[in-house]
Amino acid sequence: MNVKIIVWLILLAMCSMSQIYAKIKNDTTVVVQPDVNRILRNPLSGWVIYASMSKDASEFWNEYDHMYVPDLKKEVKLSDYAHTLYIRASWTDFNPNDGEYGWITNSNLKAYIDGAYKRNMRLAFRIVVDSRDKASEFTPQFVRNAGAKGFIGRGKWSPYPDDPIFQKYYTKFVKALGKEFNDPKKMEFIDGFGLGKWGEYHTLLYSTGDENPKKAVFDWVTNLYSNTFDKVPVIINYHRWIGTGKDWVDDEHYDIDSESMLEEAIAKGYSLRHDAFGMTTYYGSWERKFAEKYRYVRPIIMEGGWIVKAHHSFWKDPRGYKNPRDVRQGEYDDSKEAHVNMMDLRFGGETSSWINDAFDLVQQFLKEGGYRLYPSSVSLPLIVNSDRYVKIEHVWQNVGWGYCPTNIPQWNQKYKVAFALLDLKDNVKYSFVDNSTDLSKWIKELPVKYEFTPDLSKVKKGNYVWAVGLIDKTNDNKIGLELSVDEGVLVNGWLKLNNVEFK
Repeated sequence: MNVKIIVWLILLAMCSMSQIYAKIKNDTTVVVQPDVNRILRNPLSGWVIYASMSKDASEFWNEYDHMYVPDLKKEVKLSDYAHTLYIRASWTDFNPNDGEYGWITNSNLKAYIDGAYKRNMRLAFRIVVDSRDKASEFTPQFVRNAGAKGFIGRGKWSPYPDDPIFQKYYTKFVKALGKEFNDPKKMEFIDGFGLGKWGEYHTLLYSTGDENPKKAVFDWVTNLYSNTFDKVPVIINYHRWIGTGKDWVDDEHYDIDSESMLEEAIAKGYSLRHDAFGMTTYYGSWERKFAEKYRYVRPIIMEGGWIVKAHHSFWKDPRGYKNPRDVRQGEYDDSKEAHVNMMDLRFGGETSSWINDAFDLVQQFLKEGGYRLYPSSVSLPLIVNSDRYVKIEHVWQNVGWGYCPTNIPQWNQKYKVAFALLDLKDNVKYSFVDNSTDLSKWIKELPVKYEFTPDLSKVKKGNYVWAVGLIDKTNDNKIGLELSVDEGVLVNGWLKLNNVEFK
């Protein structure tokens, strides 16, 4: 090879090495500490409170805005601790007449909804159609008048879920509900079934007198909700008697189709909940195994036992509960084992029990439950030369036991890590999304590292501040999730990192 060419190549390599060295030398690593005490208001994470349509909404909000907490020796606004209002009500409440909808005409329902929005809360719904164990008929009279077939249970009428007239009007209602509430700014989640006793999808009665229509009804209702609510998480109860005519008998028996049916719902985008955490008879080995199988595949929402007014005889539970505090601890332990994303305070005596008997657990879940995401370290340049080439290394951790379910189809990986360049007045001048990031993979005690080379070619010369945040791609790349860091170091949700000069 020509000597001049060799010398030129050596000089070029030395120059390149010096450029690389300069970039490394001018980098800085920012180490971030998590804040586990700040209450985050991220979607599908945190505490839930329930609305009771039998209670006047103004009384409800007055009570929950002035809840005395013995541990704190003061009143608190419960919406400061729980950011989701779960309205579990009858189809009649939501749709009293054909074409009439309660969110427009029912003053009490409207007051609950408006009250939630006023307190920066999102909504969750379960629309129950079965009237058994209810003080009123949960399916509107116009459905029965139209010829829907049903049955009388404890003096109240309920439709057969396989009846075509019932399905026609329920379909019309769910589509109207979706038109108004298929909006993640309004809704936390919706229960995507509403059938069976308490709307939990067990103890169903079909028109045939047997369970032959079970699968057809399941396909109809899960298709209806998953197609209508494509932007809001859709939930199904996981238990061993899906769509059957049975209630619980013991921990050994289960329906052979339950797991496969639930898996079909999950494939359609359903997430999971169970309504008997802490209650050993109902939340047994079958449910525990199912929750373990779908851990970090779908988020889990919990409901615990209704025990304060002796709805359930907790003292007969195999775990040997002696008082409500024991039950609350049992619910918490089951929730931690299942890695749930959300827990519930419910309403009435159950909320009072959590506040009076177990407020330490309320606080503990806020610190360790759900998902709490933060960047533990970020390596960035202090100076960017005219070539505009930089490599950013960032490491992320989750200090919560749940996970951020960006993998559900309703979210479709819409939350991503982004880096911003702020001007000296903290305005975002440029932002760069790292699309390789998958927040659903951030699991407690398993840090995840990324290397990112953003396109900085359009950045003008000047001085900026690097910042990082979790943005929502469906909302103009604005901040979508709160970081688990000290609020004092955030600017409109962006975590400021270090100064940078673009030459």
